[in-house]
Amino acid sequence: MTASRYRFWRRRWTLRARLLAGLLALLAVTGAVIGIVSVTTLQRQVLSQVDRQVLAASSRSGDAAGGPDHRPPANGGAGGLFNVLGQPAGTLTAELSNGKIDTAGILRGGSLSPTPIPTSDADTLAAVPVDNRPHTITLAGFGDYRVVATPDPDGDGSAIITGLPLKDATSTVTHLAIVIIIVSLAGLLGAAIVGSLIVRFALRPLRRVAETATRVSTLRLDRGEVALSERVPDKDTDERTEVGKVGSALNTMLGHVATALTARQASEMRVRQFVADASHELRTPLASIRGYAELTRRTGDVLPPDIKHAMDRVESEATRMTGLVEDLLLLARLDAGRPVEKELVDLTALVIDAVSDAHAAGPDHPVHLVLPDDPVEILGEPARLHQVLTNLLTNARTHTAPGTRIEVRLLSMGQEAVVEIADSGPGISPDLLPHIFERFARADSSRSRKAGSTGLGLAIVSAVVTAHGGRVEVDTRPGRTVFAVHLPVQLLVGPVAAPRASPQLR
Repeated sequence: MTASRYRFWRRRWTLRARLLAGLLALLAVTGAVIGIVSVTTLQRQVLSQVDRQVLAASSRSGDAAGGPDHRPPANGGAGGLFNVLGQPAGTLTAELSNGKIDTAGILRGGSLSPTPIPTSDADTLAAVPVDNRPHTITLAGFGDYRVVATPDPDGDGSAIITGLPLKDATSTVTHLAIVIIIVSLAGLLGAAIVGSLIVRFALRPLRRVAETATRVSTLRLDRGEVALSERVPDKDTDERTEVGKVGSALNTMLGHVATALTARQASEMRVRQFVADASHELRTPLASIRGYAELTRRTGDVLPPDIKHAMDRVESEATRMTGLVEDLLLLARLDAGRPVEKELVDLTALVIDAVSDAHAAGPDHPVHLVLPDDPVEILGEPARLHQVLTNLLTNARTHTAPGTRIEVRLLSMGQEAVVEIADSGPGISPDLLPHIFERFARADSSRSRKAGSTGLGLAIVSAVVTAHGGRVEVDTRPGRTVFAVHLPVQLLVGPVAAPRASPQLR
């Protein structure tokens, strides 16, 4: 198994499956070793017993060749070797002379006439070494035989070959092997069932630890106040066990995380309070600066051009800074969980107003508006929802070249109203996309910023939509970027119909 396949196997299999597979593999190897040793031992014993029987039969054949047990054949031929007393049925007897088989046959039970050996087997018999040692041969039609060749007592160079069949011995060994295989398979099946229960029971503490970690992983820990009360049960934190060590370490880690979250929450609250206080305090001096700048402009005195230009810039920057302060105050209120003031809002009319404002603010960007046949009404705060649409349209104009087409679609989809604002600009950089709704996020060169921006527009969009119980999604690629605002529909007037395209605003 290669390293990559081993890693793939480890990833795909659970710990319980690997433990059970390892246990079954160990049992299978153990059973195979026991079976092989048992079968091999039995085979040797059976073969040794057959060898003793063959040597005894060979001795009887040799004695009968010239001894008192020799009986002449009934037909007067050379079949005396087949009439030896005490030879069992199936005994093979052959006479070898000058390297050739003269007489060969196999005794049949209850008959003095032997079964002749085919000529094809004569050469096999003739090749048996004359060394008084047992050898295994295979005869066509008769199977395996254990034979021994003994020199003829007459000393004329001939030999007597005696053999016994191995059928019974082979059958005994085969039967034992089948029994071992069946018993081993049954044992493996039983071990799989029992082992699965044991492993499941043994891993219950680990499963409880994993469930605790899973519950913690679903908590939103990135922002807001978090009460991290999840802990591993005390029964699973015994450090004398491996799982207990993991549970205890997880509890310790969760304690540290809870402490860090508390400190982070306190720090966030201080920062939010500071931003809110600072923004609130800045509103008055900014209003004063704008008022004095405007008052200077309205005096009847003729100002030098450089002074007039400077006062215009002071008023412009004060206005821009006032917008930034208002955005910061809005985010601070939303972060504090202050609910929006909801009323019945005609989202269709709101979209039309936002598109009209966008056309007036950026006439160099043609806007195409698509509306449903029936008006869509929701519960929300009109000013904030209008700000969401204005920010998205401003974002589309700011980050695209003049002449870029912008499309606004209002859709009614079941229990949601969806406003899509799409542009055919260069798209959003993949590096920026995960942070697109964060505060002070800046676009890179793929969506170059030609006008001033606070970097809070999309953060306000996300915060306001979330406060209304909705969500914002973005889909971007070179040549098309779509921001989709999903808002829950509280009230629908009339049936939902297919959208119609309005004339392009010019």
